[in-house]
Amino acid sequence: MLIAFSVSPLGGESDSVAKAVAEAVRVVRESGLPNETNAMFTLIEGDWDEVMAVVKQATEAVQATAPRVSLVLKADIRPGFTGQLTAKVDRVEAHLKDL
Repeated sequence: MLIAFSVSPLGGESDSVAKAVAEAVRVVRESGLPNETNAMFTLIEGDWDEVMAVVKQATEAVQATAPRVSLVLKADIRPGFTGQLTAKVDRVEAHLKDL
């Protein structure tokens, strides 16, 4: 399972969300699951229970900094496939070489 999620604080004293988001990313990185963070989302790969547990912990880390939290989540559920965090991108890159 591949999850793309974004969690950020709502409300509070500042427009900047970087510090709170950094706490969420720290939780993800410490999980040991394959992950990647970009400007909009953090991606995690693993089985349902372990990935969702990390998303919950990351959300709770942000929730500790703000009275309200926004969570956006997208999942690619494909049983029997692993390594898709990079394999999906590799397949697209291979097609781009052919163009």
